[in-house]
Amino acid sequence: MSQVIGLLGTCLVLGVLARRSGKFPEGSAGPFNTFVLYVALPALVLRVMHRLEFVPSLLVAAVVPWLYYLAAGPFFRWLGPKLGLSKESVAALVLTGGLGNTAFVGLPMAEALLGAEGLAVAVVVDQLGSFLVLSTLATLAAARASAEVALPLGALAKKVATFPPFVALVLALLLRPVGYPVWVDSVLERLGALLTPLALFSVGLQLRLSGVKARLPALSLGLLYKLVLVPGVVMLGLWALPGLSPMVVQATVLQAAMAPMVSAAILAAEHRLDPELAVLMVGVGIPLSFVTAPVMLWLVR
Repeated sequence: MSQVIGLLGTCLVLGVLARRSGKFPEGSAGPFNTFVLYVALPALVLRVMHRLEFVPSLLVAAVVPWLYYLAAGPFFRWLGPKLGLSKESVAALVLTGGLGNTAFVGLPMAEALLGAEGLAVAVVVDQLGSFLVLSTLATLAAARASAEVALPLGALAKKVATFPPFVALVLALLLRPVGYPVWVDSVLERLGALLTPLALFSVGLQLRLSGVKARLPALSLGLLYKLVLVPGVVMLGLWALPGLSPMVVQATVLQAAMAPMVSAAILAAEHRLDPELAVLMVGVGIPLSFVTAPVMLWLVR
């Protein structure tokens, strides 16, 4: 846990310090965001999805991220306008509140708190849940929300089909019968490892905590949904299902309690969907989740 907190905190703080140094002009986060979405994330998906072993009994764990992402749309579209939020702000909340940081915070936390058995469940939640949602539904939603005019279905489908993480996902599944050469696996591993530090550095570059007060209603709504309502409802839903092992329940709830996904905030920024709010969701949500997620795990136990 200390290693996870140390890495995430260091990268975030370095981004903030870089912005304050004056060495990085306004808009410097753009190239980092592009690299994360178009290089690092596809490399990670190509490597991890290629070797993922799915057990049918874990279907429930894989479905949970899809359900709370789908619920995020009606939730924020209903309450957002009541707070005076724009269409772009609501879309930013749907992306960040509807997707959890189940990889770079969730997997190390699951290993630290639940061991190898919990980690196996957490990987399924992340890869067949969060990553697939990001590559499909979330990409589609971002494209629709950022379009100045309504896009035809074919244009939206093309945006999803050409989104590099989705292309990487398809390739990884098609190449599952074929083993990667050692050098290919090594290159993918090193490129994928850049995702967390660069993504959080980019968030730090854009993070302005001075804006928290003005954005407090929207930020509170988003973090209440992601850190409290989602894991609470997931906990009750899993308790109501018969036959689930305690480890599946605990690991799924822990993953549901993760802070907003960094890649979702970058996706929102890439489509000009209230980047300030999206970045605040991640920058404030990650530190809070180090407290709220273990509490949720304690409750489910």
